[in-house]
Amino acid sequence: MEKVAIDDVDIEVNPMNVHSVRRPVSRALGCTDFAMNYFELESGESFSGGYHTHHDQEEVFYVQEGTATFETEAGDVTVEAGEVIRFAPGDFQKGYNDADEPVVGFAFGAPGARHDWDEIESMIYCQDCEAEVGHGLELTDEGVFRMTCTDCGNSFTIG
Repeated sequence: MEKVAIDDVDIEVNPMNVHSVRRPVSRALGCTDFAMNYFELESGESFSGGYHTHHDQEEVFYVQEGTATFETEAGDVTVEAGEVIRFAPGDFQKGYNDADEPVVGFAFGAPGARHDWDEIESMIYCQDCEAEVGHGLELTDEGVFRMTCTDCGNSFTIG
């Protein structure tokens, strides 16, 4: 058994600086098969860096306070305090706070306490393809993201 207070979990900031408070709770608990992250999102901040999918993991988001908006393949979906939303592996989404009030919530993922970077695909505009297409994601040893177009192979770094 492990126990931790959310406020005792160190804040880990995304290299793309898309949120100011993310606490990797599952890592603090030593989880191996389940991911749990606590978020506080100010206006304009997001849970992740962009519109993406995890091919190896399903995700569930619980909004404890505020209202989060999720871009999905079916259009924008609003998730109010006390509501949850689930994304199956392969479902594209981006969750963010487009309201004035903060959003407090949790992101849960399974299987695995951490996703495999090779199994994430982000939809980004490719200058070579001149279209928004899928890009593979790699976290480099320097702590920046390398994005590689799945159509033409063009790559660039963020962070």
